[in-house]
Amino acid sequence: MKDFDNSNKNEDEEEFFEHYSFVAGHGQAPLRVDKFLFNFIENTSRSKIQNAAQAGNIQVNGIAVKPNYKVKPGDEVKVVLSYPPHENVIIPQDIPLDIVYEDDELVVVNKAPGMVVHPGHGNYSGTLVNALKFHFDNLPNANKEFDRPGLVHRIDKDTSGLLVIAKTDFAMNHLAKQFYNRTTNRLYNALVWGNIENDSGTIMGNIGRHPTDRMQMAVFEDGSQGKHAVTHYKVLERLGYVTWVECKLETGRTHQIRAHMKFIGHTLFNDERYGGNKILKGTTFTKYKQFVENCFAICPRQALHAKTLGFEHPVTAKEMYFESPEPEDLTALLEKWRNYSEFN
Repeated sequence: MKDFDNSNKNEDEEEFFEHYSFVAGHGQAPLRVDKFLFNFIENTSRSKIQNAAQAGNIQVNGIAVKPNYKVKPGDEVKVVLSYPPHENVIIPQDIPLDIVYEDDELVVVNKAPGMVVHPGHGNYSGTLVNALKFHFDNLPNANKEFDRPGLVHRIDKDTSGLLVIAKTDFAMNHLAKQFYNRTTNRLYNALVWGNIENDSGTIMGNIGRHPTDRMQMAVFEDGSQGKHAVTHYKVLERLGYVTWVECKLETGRTHQIRAHMKFIGHTLFNDERYGGNKILKGTTFTKYKQFVENCFAICPRQALHAKTLGFEHPVTAKEMYFESPEPEDLTALLEKWRNYSEFN
C-alpha cells in the first residue's frame, strides 16, 4: 500500500492512498468489480464496495470505474481513499509477550492462538506488532511500505507457536536470507480429518490465491499458477477419524499446510476457512455429532501449532533450536480424541 504519484496534481486536487490492490488471474471469468472485490476483502459488504465505486474510489488499470464494470484477466483493481491505511500507523500497546529467548540481536516469542501478527483490515490493534512496538525500541523494518518492526516471518492468527523477531538491521537481513534460502528448521503439529494412509509423505503443488474464494489459497498441481510449495508430513498418532501429524515446511507459502493438507483430502480440524469446521469423517450418530461439536468448542480454531524453530544465529553462527509445547486447547483436544478412539 503506497501513495500514488501526485507530483502533477493541482493543490486543490484530493490526494489518494492505495488501500487494496489485486490483479485478476489468467482464468478470471468476467465478473462485476463489486463482486470481485467482495471475494477479496474481509469484513466488508457489497453495498460499501458499491458506494466506494460510485464515489470514484475503485480503479481498474488506473481509471475509476462503476460497480458494474466487468473485471477481465490481467486487470489491476485498486481501492483508493483520501487517507492512509490504518495499518501504516502502529500504536504501541502494553500486551504481554511470551518470550522464549532474547539477546542483543533477536527475540524468540511463543505466539498465543488468536493473536494477529501485524495490523491489517479489521485488525488495527492488539497485534503482535503493537506489542513489539511497546516492549522494544528501534526494531528494524524490512518492509518499505508497511511498519512491521522486527518481523522476519509470520504465522496465521489462529495458529499458535514460535516466531523469531530481529532486533538489529544485521539480524533482520541475516535471518531473512535464511528463510529465503530455506535453511531454517520449522516443524508444525496439526490435527487433521481422516486416517492418513501412509505413515509419511511429501506434498508438492504450487500454491496461489483460490480462483473463486479469495479468502483461501489453492493448490495448482500442474504448476500453471501460484508459487512452488513443498510440505513433508509424518504421522505421529492415529486417532480413528482424525490424525495427529508433524509437518515440515520446505517452502513458506501463505496457508501452506492448510492448503496442502486439504489438497490431499485431510483438512485441518476446525479450520473454518477451509471447511474443517464441519464433520468430514465419522458416523452419523447424534452422540458422535455432539462429541465433535464439543471438540470444536474446546479448540475453537484450526488445530495447528508451530512446534519447533531452528536457525543460525546471525552473529555467533551458533545453531539455535527452540521447541514450544502445545497450548492448553490443543492438549485438551488431543486428550478428548484419545479417549474417544480408545472406547469406540
